Amino acid sequence: MIALDLHDRVAIVTGVSRRAGIGAAIARALAEAGARVLITYYRPYDAAVSGLADPDGPEVVLADLRHLTPHVASVEVDLTQPGAAPAIFDTAQSALGPVCILVNNATHSERDGIDALTAEGLDRHYAVNVRGMALLCAEFVRRWRGGSGGRIVNLSSGQGVGPMPGELAYAATKGAVEAFTASLSAEVAARGITVNAVDPGATDTGWMSPDLKAHILAHAPMGRVGLPTDAARLIRFLASDEAAWITGQVIHSRGGS
Repeated sequence: MIALDLHDRVAIVTGVSRRAGIGAAIARALAEAGARVLITYYRPYDAAVSGLADPDGPEVVLADLRHLTPHVASVEVDLTQPGAAPAIFDTAQSALGPVCILVNNATHSERDGIDALTAEGLDRHYAVNVRGMALLCAEFVRRWRGGSGGRIVNLSSGQGVGPMPGELAYAATKGAVEAFTASLSAEVAARGITVNAVDPGATDTGWMSPDLKAHILAHAPMGRVGLPTDAARLIRFLASDEAAWITGQVIHSRGGS
């Protein structure tokens, strides 16, 4: 048996808008192991909020995945909409089969700080980072057919490791992801589903300024910043049979920082 063999398993990876992003690396890693992969994306967020728009990114990533497996699909969806979760699962099941791996990678992030904190800003973060994530998890559990092998992996940002001044709404909602992960894992363990969170630390996906990258490098124990493939390899392991005994964990994959 190949330890990380994911053949005939169907995975959903959210937030795969940019070819340089963590989501794209996760999708590639799962496809390399044989998984059938559906990616979700939402270009208006990248264009209006993140400042890292890659308009052709989803199509390029999908074409890249097709070099690894013919069993891929995609859907553009706004995760702030309450009906997004069932629509995503309907698409995945119709195109690829029953889903057994869910990676909640999509996120909403805006800089704020206490002087700029507003109800509207908090709601924008909550709608994707907490409600969207939680509803996708709920849809996964409702549709799970039983047996072992169910895998949910949520992306965190290390709120338990240190403060994130200037990103209060983001930090609050990502902290909620970690709390939700721990409680959900206990609730669904008997159903054959593991639930974990991954904190990839500062990862170079194109958002770092030269000064920030130099600062991170100066304090990096391993002498480099994180890469999308670092998180992707860990998530591929958590999706495999080799990780069947790991659940309820927040794994800080930060290169020692």
